[in-house]
Amino acid sequence: MIEANNPNLKTWLEVAQNSDFPIQNIPFGIAFIDNSKFGVSRIGDKVINLSKLYELGAFQSILSENYFDKDFLNDFLKKKKSDWRSVRNRISEIFTDENNKDKYTSALYPLKDVEMCMPVKVGDYTDFYSSRQHAYNVGCMFRDPDNALLPNWLHVPVGYHGRASSIILSGTDIYRPKGQQLPLDAKAPVFGPCKLLDFELEMAFITGEGKPLGDSISIDEAEDYIFGMVIFNDWSARDIQKWEYVPLGPFLAKNFASSISPWIVTLDALEPFRCKGEEQEPEVLPYLKYTGYKNIDINLEVQIESANFSAHTISKSNYKYMYWNLNQQLAHHTVNGCDIHAGDMMASGTISGNDESAYGSMLELSWKGTKPLSMPDGSERKFINDGDTVIMKAHSTKDNVRIGFGEVRTKVLPTK
Repeated sequence: MIEANNPNLKTWLEVAQNSDFPIQNIPFGIAFIDNSKFGVSRIGDKVINLSKLYELGAFQSILSENYFDKDFLNDFLKKKKSDWRSVRNRISEIFTDENNKDKYTSALYPLKDVEMCMPVKVGDYTDFYSSRQHAYNVGCMFRDPDNALLPNWLHVPVGYHGRASSIILSGTDIYRPKGQQLPLDAKAPVFGPCKLLDFELEMAFITGEGKPLGDSISIDEAEDYIFGMVIFNDWSARDIQKWEYVPLGPFLAKNFASSISPWIVTLDALEPFRCKGEEQEPEVLPYLKYTGYKNIDINLEVQIESANFSAHTISKSNYKYMYWNLNQQLAHHTVNGCDIHAGDMMASGTISGNDESAYGSMLELSWKGTKPLSMPDGSERKFINDGDTVIMKAHSTKDNVRIGFGEVRTKVLPTK
């Protein structure tokens, strides 16, 4: 067992019973504290300044330098998995031993007094398409049920390279995108604001430093190169995408914004929630074969909030529904020698469960606009309106321990 995951651990800090951040979580992030950015962790509603812990000698036998007095966590992510684990275990040790109260209290800040920032500088971003139900739903809408999955889908984790610069932090408003669309029955495109703005419920993993260009990360090595995960809202302009995606895929429809939650929950913290994935048929090629449980049981929720009503749940899904797991995604991504770097981000693709309440996008929930969703104020949504705030939440529960991600919250403003 990873020491910090012990379900019996108790902290000397106050933690609400339903908190996403018990002593067994210990996520990582970046916060603006006292006019500077620092690497931080969190227990309950207390933010831990990890740079201050380093200065107090907490990591003396683990880290040779202070990786937490920087604007991003990228340098820390260049360390080995054993170092990540040792730091997390040490934080756990400090905040479970009451003898540490006097020495380390100066590193603690109330959550309300800090401003969360982007945790990593994202160098490259890849978006996969790995939920079978989502791929099937979209295939049914735009082709037919008999040909819903394209011939390659059951053989390869399909993905594309996205735009890293427009990945933004929870709480950052976005403007409705604009671009070319082809109206129904029209022969020529028009230009204007997107009319079919959508969210995509995803999770993303963040990598450590990979191998040199030309080398591959094997399926068995993959977890050594994955630091942790965040909630990922991959905004999508459906009408723009429909017109532009042939032959090279999404462009303006996806490059205007993707929103992430601020806390990176480590792969170590998620280890107790491993579960069996879907049987893969036909059999995958040898480099994609894995042993053990590689899916993760993470409960997901999507809410819409507006000026006229408070947060209203429209979807409940689960990350365990992934057909292609994160080990396979990373192994495939690097099998041709592609180099990955600390802070790269790889998103799951929209996560949809097997019934309508678990679909991960408005495209599916409203079935391309034919089944509008009723809101608490009597209004309807086919897609996302200006003024709407989309909120996504994620957590895992087992043995009376809840490990959560907090939320990613984004408000949509009218087109500039």
